[in-house]
Amino acid sequence: MRLSELSGKEIVDAKKAERLGVLGQTDLEINDKTGQIQALLIPSLKWFGLRKQGGEVRVPWKHVKKIGTDMIIIDIEEEEEN
Repeated sequence: MRLSELSGKEIVDAKKAERLGVLGQTDLEINDKTGQIQALLIPSLKWFGLRKQGGEVRVPWKHVKKIGTDMIIIDIEEEEEN
């Protein structure tokens, strides 16, 4: 699968049933030696007027469970979220 095919897909947490973001708004952490994707870095932004607040959520690639036509389903263990 090419990166262009992943772009625009919604990222959904299966356990919380919540939308985390859209892949076009995320960064990928890539191993510089192997070229494999190690994690998705999803900005967790909250808008208050014109100011953005928040950090980012790092989702290790091993937690990506399914990539469909419209979304990417992830499953993160509770202890890894903190």
